[in-house]
Amino acid sequence: MYRIDFNNPCSVHFIGIGGISMSGLAEILISEGFKVSGSDMKSSPLTEHLAKLGARISYPQAADNIEEPDVVVYTAAIHPDNPEFRAALIKGIPMMPRAELLGELMKNYKNAVNVAGTHGKTTTTSMITEIFMRAEKDPTVTVGGILDSIGGNIRVGSSEYFLAEACEYTNSFLSFFPTTAVILNIEADHLDFFKDIEEIRGSFKSFIGRLPQDDTGLLVFNGDIKDKEFFLSGLKCRVLTFGHGRENDFTAEDIRYDDFGRPSYELIYRGEDMGSLALGVPGEHNVYNSLSAMAVAMSSDIDFETASKALESFTGTERRFQIKGEVNGFTVIDDYAHHPQEIEATIKAAKRYPHKKLWVIFQPHTYSRTKALLNEFSEALSLADELILTDIYAAREKNEVGISSRDLAERIELSGKKVNYIPSFDDIENFVLKKVQKGDLLITMGAGDVVNIGERLVSR
Repeated sequence: MYRIDFNNPCSVHFIGIGGISMSGLAEILISEGFKVSGSDMKSSPLTEHLAKLGARISYPQAADNIEEPDVVVYTAAIHPDNPEFRAALIKGIPMMPRAELLGELMKNYKNAVNVAGTHGKTTTTSMITEIFMRAEKDPTVTVGGILDSIGGNIRVGSSEYFLAEACEYTNSFLSFFPTTAVILNIEADHLDFFKDIEEIRGSFKSFIGRLPQDDTGLLVFNGDIKDKEFFLSGLKCRVLTFGHGRENDFTAEDIRYDDFGRPSYELIYRGEDMGSLALGVPGEHNVYNSLSAMAVAMSSDIDFETASKALESFTGTERRFQIKGEVNGFTVIDDYAHHPQEIEATIKAAKRYPHKKLWVIFQPHTYSRTKALLNEFSEALSLADELILTDIYAAREKNEVGISSRDLAERIELSGKKVNYIPSFDDIENFVLKKVQKGDLLITMGAGDVVNIGERLVSR
């Protein structure tokens, strides 16, 4: 593995530098004095920004773009027949995937906080970011969504703190070097890569094992996770748990909600009431996201008042219960939920939001996930008052498992729930304009391009 050392800047070439994650890592290296080059298929605001910072950007991708960098960085989306990938191999230039670069960056910070879990990573990383900025910790941040307070998905700080999401897909997080690891939840997902839930649990256990096994390492762990001793036994690092019940180090009591579903609660730390905390984002699931953020904050010597004010002012990231606007008197919200547990949490949060009838337009994401979790999707989606299904968003997959949204619709209807399966986005828009009434709440839900339906409705 090639060493990325801030004390010895080198030259780095990014294949696909215009991606939201790659561009952020490139910006961090530029700020540390590295010579950065890269390529992409076409110009974009992200590549133009990097060019203004001094990066050499080439369009499109071609073998001639590989001059003599010290290392070439690529993503999992780059195939071996990519001309730049082939050129780097032929020239014998060291190469590393994006996840390895992110791990190498972490080594340059005294405190690397990694947020992992099947879901909730972006929101929780954003919560921790807001807390650290209010506490003037000046962190460097990479987050998997757009956070308005940092103007995007990246923040370049000048302190010893690095805050990052840690994704389990393709075991990416096993290339990371955290000093603090947050484990929000561990559910069956990414079953196009993992064999089953036991393999996923094993991967998370390996990730936890990457923490320093002394007082410099900290694990913030959801104590509600099944068979938690599998993950906690034998650890020599510090451990803080959060979850339901006072057997955890951090828990919430007296949870109440305002008129828009935003919770307030009493934060209990090891049996002591630390005070009241109000959130700027809705839903009970965000109570437990915030508990993990408070655990990180308090272990970093950030006082309760500073942290709680930051959480109260945090109103979410893009595509996480994001209010898009109104159409004909009904409210349109967009949410990234694409796993049954996320869907259930989002619908329960929406039920506390002012509305007459709750409509959900759901776009399943990947064939493998839809087939593996068909029953769980059916149960979660049945919580909506009215349901519209689009076709499955294929993402990285081909339909080799023989599944369709019609199968999901039929499974849901077995419970007596009526489902509107409408493949065409145009037809969905027309259906919505005829059926959804003033005072109703409409949520576009999924990790694909279903967001476009709500945005087009609002633009009318």
